[in-house]
Amino acid sequence: MSRFRLLFAEALYSIRSNISTTVAATMTVFIGMFLLGVCIALGSWMVSWSNHTKKEIVVHVYFCAVETCGKPAAQQDIVATRTRIIQITQQGLIKNSRWVSKDEAFAQMKKTDPTLVKGLLTNPLPDAYYITPSRGENASKIASELTTPALRGVQYPIVYNEKVTKRILSTAKVIEFSFALMVIILLIASTALIGNTIRLSIFSRRREIEVMKLVGATNWFVRGPFMIEGLICGFGGALLAVILLSITKAVAMPALHLDVNAGSDVHAWPFAFTAFLMLLTGLVLGALGTGITLRRFLQV
Repeated sequence: MSRFRLLFAEALYSIRSNISTTVAATMTVFIGMFLLGVCIALGSWMVSWSNHTKKEIVVHVYFCAVETCGKPAAQQDIVATRTRIIQITQQGLIKNSRWVSKDEAFAQMKKTDPTLVKGLLTNPLPDAYYITPSRGENASKIASELTTPALRGVQYPIVYNEKVTKRILSTAKVIEFSFALMVIILLIASTALIGNTIRLSIFSRRREIEVMKLVGATNWFVRGPFMIEGLICGFGGALLAVILLSITKAVAMPALHLDVNAGSDVHAWPFAFTAFLMLLTGLVLGALGTGITLRRFLQV
C-alpha cells in the first residue's frame, strides 16, 4: 500500500510539473473519445437499422390462380411445398412461415390499400406462403431450394425481390465494415497521439529514469508513476468526452428535429453502455500509450 502511495504521489508530482503536456494528453484523449462515442452511437444505430431491414426480407411462394398465371394450384402441390418448407426449416434457413389464403390477402389489401381493389368483381390474388428467413442472407438459398426440383413438374412464382435484397445485404455489409474500420482507426490514432504527447513528459525526465535504473529500480517501479499519469489523463479525457456527449444528446439532438421512424427495434446502444466503453477505452489507451512510449527509455 505504501508503494502504491509512493507511485501515486510521483504521478501527481509529474502532472503538476508538466501541466502543459498533461493538458495536451487529456485533450487528445478527449477528442478521440468524443469521436469514438459519436462513432459508436451512429454506427450502432446504422447496424441496428441494417439488421431491421434484413429481418423484413420475405420470400413469397405464390400459388397462382388461372386468371393470373394460367395454371391452377393443386392440393398436392400445396402439400408438397409445405413439406419442403418444413425440411428447409429443419436446416435452420427459415425462421417462420405462414400460409396466407387468397381471401385473407384480399381482405388485408382492402385495409392497407383500398384504392387498388375498388371496383374489382373477383379476387385476383393467389394463395401464398410467406417465408421469413432466419437470416436475410438465406433468402436466395431458400428460393433456390424451393425452385429445384419443380414440384410435380409445375413451377409456381417464388418472389423475394432479388435485386432489392442484394442491395440491402450489400449495404448492411458496408455499414458493418465501415463501423468496425472507424473504431479501429480511432483507437490506433488515439493511442499514437497520447503516446507522442506523453513522450514529451517522459523525455524531460529521461535522466531521472536513467539514474533510477542504474541504482537498481525495476522496470515496473519506473513505469508505475507514468502509467498512473496515463490512466489519469485517459480517464479525465474520456470523462470530459462523456459529459460533452451527454450534453449533445440532451440539447443538440432535440434541436435538430430529426424524425426518423425506422422501426421500434432500431436503436443505438444504450448511452450508459457507450459511456462505460468510452471510460474504459480512455483508461486502456492512457496506460497503453504510456507503456509503449516508455519502453525505449527503460533500455539503459
